[in-house]
Amino acid sequence: MAIETPNPVSAGTAGAVPVPPVLSGRARLVLFVLCAAQFMVALDFSVLNVALPALGEDLGLSRSGLQWAVTAFALPSGGFLLLFGRIADLYGRRRMFLAGLVVFGASSLLATVAWDSASFLAGRALQGLGAAVIVPTGMSLLTTTFPEGPLRDRALGISGTLLSLGFTTGMVAGGVLTDTLGWRSTMGLLSAAAVVVLFLAPKLLSESRTPDRPKLDVPGAVTVTGGLLALIYSLSTAAEHGFGGTDVRVALVLGVVLLAAFAVVESRSAAPLVSLPMLRRRTVAFGNLGGLVTFSMMSTIVFVLTLYLQDLLGLSAFGTGLVFGIQGLVSVGAGVWAPKVIGRFGARRTLVLSLIGQGLFIGALLGLGEDSGVLLAVVAVSLASGFHLGAIIAYGLTVTSGVPDEEQGLATGLVTTTQQVGITVGIPLLGVLATTQGSLFDGVRLVVTAAAVILVATGLVVGVGLRRSAGRGQGLPGGS
Repeated sequence: MAIETPNPVSAGTAGAVPVPPVLSGRARLVLFVLCAAQFMVALDFSVLNVALPALGEDLGLSRSGLQWAVTAFALPSGGFLLLFGRIADLYGRRRMFLAGLVVFGASSLLATVAWDSASFLAGRALQGLGAAVIVPTGMSLLTTTFPEGPLRDRALGISGTLLSLGFTTGMVAGGVLTDTLGWRSTMGLLSAAAVVVLFLAPKLLSESRTPDRPKLDVPGAVTVTGGLLALIYSLSTAAEHGFGGTDVRVALVLGVVLLAAFAVVESRSAAPLVSLPMLRRRTVAFGNLGGLVTFSMMSTIVFVLTLYLQDLLGLSAFGTGLVFGIQGLVSVGAGVWAPKVIGRFGARRTLVLSLIGQGLFIGALLGLGEDSGVLLAVVAVSLASGFHLGAIIAYGLTVTSGVPDEEQGLATGLVTTTQQVGITVGIPLLGVLATTQGSLFDGVRLVVTAAAVILVATGLVVGVGLRRSAGRGQGLPGGS
């Protein structure tokens, strides 16, 4: 690819003004296809949210049962992510990427024409399976296409911005489509998007795989996939029935045991799915912690605010979509603003301040009332989203900064995993609090409180952890 980079300065260097590299025409098209696929998956996480009340009435799902419309997608998308990412490394990322698009598009069509709740949830589960292929392969294709440095920083920044924007755009699109064409059109939109990406991708993407072709870490794949599936299932079921059920308790214990076994397996594997030595780097560990929390808390807040705006305030799906549309516009602005702030203050400082800022503005949602609060919801969630976008870009740069070239793939893989798992586990984890209280309003306040506290506390922990890493020579650009 013909790429011009006139005296570029990395966005992670403190005090520097970044000069964005210039992409060739073909590079722009490749980036468009890969980002469009990530955008499509992010859209899937949110486009159905504002349609949930209409969907539940049509298919006979209770309020607590509506969470399964989200969780049926989250289970396979989070559970199989690492497995499919490694299979793609071994047998071809382009090939797996295209296969994921086919599964995603076909399952979106099934969800569109679903005749009952079972067929709809089956379509959602298959969508999640397709997403578990698309996300890691798309990110791997991006990092192998764009070399490390300012060019990759720019590509990752664009990808992170569109990932967040896709989530908020889905809220607007979901509202418009639900009020005009019905909830089924939200799934039809995803099927059409998959067809478009599938048409363009074979013409632009080149095949790539790991050169040395190590053996697949089967024990690691089994334990991490089983652990994530069991953990997400237990939390999602508890949200509907509480923690008293035997299946919930067994699944919770099984999930913890399998994930612990995964850590043991990975420490002894010659070709691990996750590099534990990589996780011992403070920049990688604390950077990913910040990414995990920012994704999981924001996705959860959007979910519970949707229920609040429609079920308590009586807002239409279109009106709810407009609320989150403003949030999306703020995200676009933050995507332009964040690299400049990172260039001036460094990735570490930006990550810490973004987490705390996101937490404080989410905490402002405690001012919501049972019969009023639309304006406060618009302002608070939009400003929180701006800090959220800053955290997304900063944590990606934090994790990959200072990592040797030969380990960049492992570091970027962890960034991808954190994004997907964060979006996946937030709603089931805090959904328990939202749906098991005496009233929806009490549940919303409890979730807002928990999310705000978790974000601020994480920001402080990440700040301390990265300050210590700087003292040990693992510092990030931007210093202390």
